Amino acid sequence: MGASLTKAAQWTSSGTGKLEFTPMNESLLKEILCFVEQFSSQHPQEAEHVFEAPLQWSTTLVASDFKTDYDIDLDVQSHEKDSEGLPLLKLSPPTVYVRSFSQLSKLVHLADDKKLEEVRACLEQVRLDPTAVKNDMELLKRFCSEGEKRVLKSVRYTSYEFTNGCRAPLWRQVHGEICHLVIETCDTEDLYITCSTTGVFVNGSDMYKDLVTLLKSQSPYFAENINKQDFAVEELPSTQRIQHVESVDKKEQGQPQRSYEQQEKNVHDKARQQQTLYKTGREKFYVPCPRWKNLGLTFPSGAKSKIKAEFSVSSIPGRLSSQKSKTPAGAMPVELSSESSLESEEEEEQSERRVESDTDLPPEYWQIQKLVKYLKQAGDQTATVLTLCAMMDFDLMQETCQLAIRDVGGLEVLINLLDTDEVKCKIGSLKILRKISHNVQIRQTIVDIGGLQNIVRILDSPVAELKALAAETIANVAKFRRARRTVRHYGGIKKLQVKLLDFSWNLDTLTPNQKKDVEVARCGVLALWSCSKSAKNKKAIHKAGGIPLLGRLLKSRDENMLIPVVGTLQECSSKQESYRIAIQTEGMINDLVKNLNSDNDELQMHCASAIFKCAEDKQTRDLVRKYNGLQPLVSLLGKVNNKQLLAAATGAIWKCSISTENVAFQKHKALETLVGLLTNQPEEVLVNVVGALGEFAQIPASQAVINKCGGIKTLVKLLVGTNEAIIDQLDGVRLVWSLLKNPNPDVQSSAAWALCPCIENAKDAGEMVRSLVGGLRLIIDLLKSTNNEVLASICAAIAKIAKDKENLAVLTDYGVVQLLAKLTNTTDDRLRRHLADAISQCCMWGSNRASFGEAGAVAPLVRYLKSKDSAVHESTAMALYQLSKDPQNCVTMHSKGVVKQPLIQMMGSDDEMLQEAAAGCVRNIRLLAQAN
Repeated sequence: MGASLTKAAQWTSSGTGKLEFTPMNESLLKEILCFVEQFSSQHPQEAEHVFEAPLQWSTTLVASDFKTDYDIDLDVQSHEKDSEGLPLLKLSPPTVYVRSFSQLSKLVHLADDKKLEEVRACLEQVRLDPTAVKNDMELLKRFCSEGEKRVLKSVRYTSYEFTNGCRAPLWRQVHGEICHLVIETCDTEDLYITCSTTGVFVNGSDMYKDLVTLLKSQSPYFAENINKQDFAVEELPSTQRIQHVESVDKKEQGQPQRSYEQQEKNVHDKARQQQTLYKTGREKFYVPCPRWKNLGLTFPSGAKSKIKAEFSVSSIPGRLSSQKSKTPAGAMPVELSSESSLESEEEEEQSERRVESDTDLPPEYWQIQKLVKYLKQAGDQTATVLTLCAMMDFDLMQETCQLAIRDVGGLEVLINLLDTDEVKCKIGSLKILRKISHNVQIRQTIVDIGGLQNIVRILDSPVAELKALAAETIANVAKFRRARRTVRHYGGIKKLQVKLLDFSWNLDTLTPNQKKDVEVARCGVLALWSCSKSAKNKKAIHKAGGIPLLGRLLKSRDENMLIPVVGTLQECSSKQESYRIAIQTEGMINDLVKNLNSDNDELQMHCASAIFKCAEDKQTRDLVRKYNGLQPLVSLLGKVNNKQLLAAATGAIWKCSISTENVAFQKHKALETLVGLLTNQPEEVLVNVVGALGEFAQIPASQAVINKCGGIKTLVKLLVGTNEAIIDQLDGVRLVWSLLKNPNPDVQSSAAWALCPCIENAKDAGEMVRSLVGGLRLIIDLLKSTNNEVLASICAAIAKIAKDKENLAVLTDYGVVQLLAKLTNTTDDRLRRHLADAISQCCMWGSNRASFGEAGAVAPLVRYLKSKDSAVHESTAMALYQLSKDPQNCVTMHSKGVVKQPLIQMMGSDDEMLQEAAAGCVRNIRLLAQAN
């Protein structure tokens, strides 16, 4: 099961042993949670089986969360114990130890709304992380002291520590490796060990759960003497922990020298690993298939410099030092404030997805890896260029080919080639990087190994083709926050504008050199477009004078140039008033309007989106009208199949319609078209359409048109939806609430029903309700109505309103308890259901539970349980459960026979909420009986 879980789950690539927050993982966690919860009931005998070793993790539960069946002191211990008298559950905050499925199921139940967090924490604890390995190393270091306690000679890392705590090379960390160690024992040869998130193993041998277990199996002397140490299994106090462990010296004696070919051989033999757990007595041995043995390579210090040298193409003239270390991405200067919270979070930490076995890998995978190996050993420029050309013959847009390059360390080679003085080598490398950087994992690895800095430096090259390729590669890589920040830190924003966009050209007569400059500019704008998703990069673009340069390029006739230019402008104009003003003053509105008539849907979409964002200002709205932009915007409404274009067009129309001078929209039948878009459209379109209709509706003539087209009826239907944005923009909640004053009972009930989803889905529902002057008093007054439909809807609204404590306090002061209690004798099942919901929620304040009992609400509620409506049963059981927290109410319920028949039967219901409520009520009555 452990191996299957390791494959199925999506783990972070940072080596910390954490689960990604992805839909797949959420689904997996829910399945595991469901299995654990049901295991005890479905397999009661198996649930009592005691685990050989306890599950342990850091829990969010505290001692007060455990009730009966547990001994509670400083620690919590279960009453259930194994044959040796050890508790099956023990809580020593914050760590919990569980030794059976029965106790695991109970603990999950106690976790309540934090069940998934507990399952996640338990699963993550199973995997190793850098901190656990470091603690083991600190412990083992103490065994290296001279004297009787010495059981090891030395323990050493083979490399420095990265910012994420790992010490394995970056391109091995993506395979889950944490670090590589060299351990000298007293009775065996030196052990070369790989630590990964799934365990530790001697290269080419079996896998074990931790370093101590591995050393016991490999060194008889260690196994014999380790148990004699009184601190063998204790974690060192923080004051005694060794903060630094020595690294392997490059001239360390006694280490085997292995060629790069020997070290890399195993990487190509297999593509995946499976683990099999064998048990002998109470000992566990993790025996992997050959793939994990092969992937878990460590490089002895003697071979380290050789490998690094082979990664370079040292014979190429002008080659920088092959021993140059790339700056990890985490080593860049850290800014006090993070990137804008509005910028895209996509791809920030995508999980690794690998093919399952070597049988799934096509021949191209191995062929590319052979070429990369040859590229590492290429001795001159010609061989390097030919190898790069051979690599480009493959379809590098396929993920298999892309990952083949990464898996064998090809990215480091390609990045190193950018440091050479040979233009052909740089061009070949960038052509490959440009294609493979479309892959999410590839672009993250490029940033991890410091390759983006090298690409940014290429922008200073006098060679146009190099600059174009570098810019296009940056455009692909800068799809996530860390990459965009790196570009800015290394001066990439200014270089993209000054070096690439600032050139003179004539639209009618372009020379060959000018055509190259135009292509360079196009690639530069693509890079700026990707970088502009960061708020700080937007400011950097403006500060470097990018808007005038973009304005010049906006006059181009090439759609391939116009799309990234307009895309950058519309991205930057979002919530940036300085950009909107600059776009106006540079005369770009005219060009944007002209391009609305293009045949390219993408260009039209970006132009409409730019107008949408810039039309916040009246001057822009006037310019759109001046340049005849209203009619093209209305014509775009006909492209109903392109939702992105439709959203941009309706947004532009909405903002432009704010100016009453733009009534010319109606000349083009804009209102009729907008009303037709109120159905079967995504929310982003609906928000804009409703906003536009709201602006048009301020003109009397437009009101008649909207009504004639059936717009009022459609708008009313939207009020019962959950799109808060639409309702907020038209102040819908206040308007609907005011309808409660209407004397017509049908209007009152419809308004109350409409308010329920509005209150439930509002971000700050409590504050919204309190902001309506006299709103709560109006709700209370309607509880005196004689119309059951009105009463049911008002009770439903009170159940939503009372979820906010402050609002519940106000309702209590207005006498909501007494009014609700008077309604309990009703026989209307619909009213009963919502009345019980309202009573359940109102019990949450002060002495309301006792007040309901004093008002005589308890006995009638018991009769509700005889209803044939299951919804009434659930609401009533919840209300009785809340009321049963008051002792006098328990007495009343018991006297009415609530326990013998209704509640006991409901405890066997298939409805879990009904089960829990009925059981909770019975429990409270039983506790009172026991106390007396």
